[in-house]
Amino acid sequence: MRGLQRFNFYDVREIESYTLKVSIENGNVEKVRIDKSRGKAFRVLKNGFWGYFVGDVDERVGLKLAERNVVFEGSSDLLKVESKGNFVLKPDFLDIPIDEKVKFLREVEGILKDEVVSTSVSYFENVRKFRYYDSNGNEVSYEVPRIGLTISAFAKDKTLQFYSRRIMKPSGFKALRNAYDLAEEVLDVVLKLAKAIPPPSGFMNVVLDPRLAGVFVHEAFGHAVEGDHVLQGSSVLSNKLNCKVACEDVNIYDDPTMMEFGFYPFDDEGVRSERRVIVKDGILKDFLHSRETAFKLNSKPGNARAEGLKFPIVRMSNTYLDVGDYEMDELLEYADVYLIGSRGGETNPATGHFQFNAQYGYNVRDGEICEMIRDVSLSGYTLDILKDVKIGRDLSFDPGFCGKDDQIVPVSDGSPPILVRALVGGT
Repeated sequence: MRGLQRFNFYDVREIESYTLKVSIENGNVEKVRIDKSRGKAFRVLKNGFWGYFVGDVDERVGLKLAERNVVFEGSSDLLKVESKGNFVLKPDFLDIPIDEKVKFLREVEGILKDEVVSTSVSYFENVRKFRYYDSNGNEVSYEVPRIGLTISAFAKDKTLQFYSRRIMKPSGFKALRNAYDLAEEVLDVVLKLAKAIPPPSGFMNVVLDPRLAGVFVHEAFGHAVEGDHVLQGSSVLSNKLNCKVACEDVNIYDDPTMMEFGFYPFDDEGVRSERRVIVKDGILKDFLHSRETAFKLNSKPGNARAEGLKFPIVRMSNTYLDVGDYEMDELLEYADVYLIGSRGGETNPATGHFQFNAQYGYNVRDGEICEMIRDVSLSGYTLDILKDVKIGRDLSFDPGFCGKDDQIVPVSDGSPPILVRALVGGT
C-alpha cells in the first residue's frame, strides 16, 4: 500500500468471536448470555516505538491512527518470520439447541442432589475466528472452538467446604462426555471434605497430584521463562540459560500444538505454533518469546498471545513436566502427605518463591493413604524443589485461564504426580 513505507513494520489482526454462557445454581437457570464481537487491531513500529489502535476501520485509516500513537522514540525491534496458512476446526455445538444444553446441565447438577449446601454448574462455548497479515507479506487465519464446564458444590459438617472440577477443551460437545462422572466425584469429595481434619505443618515429603503439580510447573516455573520477564530482570532464571536448574530427570515443555485448552495453530503475531523445549535433562534450554523478545534474546518467537484485540504479550500455552520413572505407590512410600488439586495461590518469578493452596489432601503413613485433610497450603522456592524431585509416569493436563497484565488467555498445565520436599501448613 502506497505511503506505508514510512513504517519499519506494521501488522493487522481481525478477530470475530462468539460466546455462549449458561449457569445453573441450586436448580435455577441464573444466566443465559450470548456475546458476539468483531474488530481489528493495528500495530505500527516506527522509530523503535509501537503505535496501536483498535477499531473496525479500513487498513489505511487504522494504520494512520496507530501511527499517531507513536509519540516517542524507543528501542523496540522484532524478528522477521515467514508464515502463511489456514486452520479450521469446526464446532458441533452450534447445531445443538440451547434448551438441550440447559437440559444436560440440569441432569449434571441433579447428581449433586440435596446433600450439599449449594450447587453450581457453569457452561461456556466459544468460537474464535482469527486473521493476521503484516508488512512482511505474512498472512494466516484460523477458526478454533472451545468448550467448558465447571461443576461446584458447598457442603457443611465440621466446616463449610467447597470443591469443584472442570472440563475445558478446544473441541465440541463430545468433550463433555465425562461430565456425569465428574459430578459424582464432586459430590463424593465435598461431603468427605466437610468432615476432614486440619493438616499437619512443617517441612515434609509431599506427593502432588498432576493437577497441583501442573499448577506448580505453570505458576512457579512457567512465568519465570517468559521472555518479557527475563528482559525486565524480574525472573529468577534470567541469567541461567544453558545452566543446570533442576535434577537431570526434569524435562519441561510448552506446546501449543497439543489439543489441550491452550491450543493455537498460530500465535497473535502470525507465527506458526510449535513445541518449545524449555528444560532438557535439568538444563534450561530456552525462554518463551514474542517476535520482539526473540529478537533481543536471539531465539524463536511463537508465544505472543492476546485477549481479544489487546496488545500481544508473551504467554504460555500447554506447559508441562514430562513423565518420569516412578509408580504412584513408589512415590507414596516416601511421602508424609498427598495433596490434590489447586485453589489458587501466588508466586514471585523474580525470587522463585511460591505458595499454593490445595483443594484437599491426605496424611500418608508407611506408604498408605490415611485421613483426609483440608485447608492445606504448600510453599517453597522453585529451584530448590526442582533440584530434588521424583517424577511419576502418568501425565495428565488441567485447563484454566491465566491472567497477566490485565489479559486472560486459555492455558493448560500438565504433569505426572511428583514427590517434593516443601513447607506444608494450613490456609
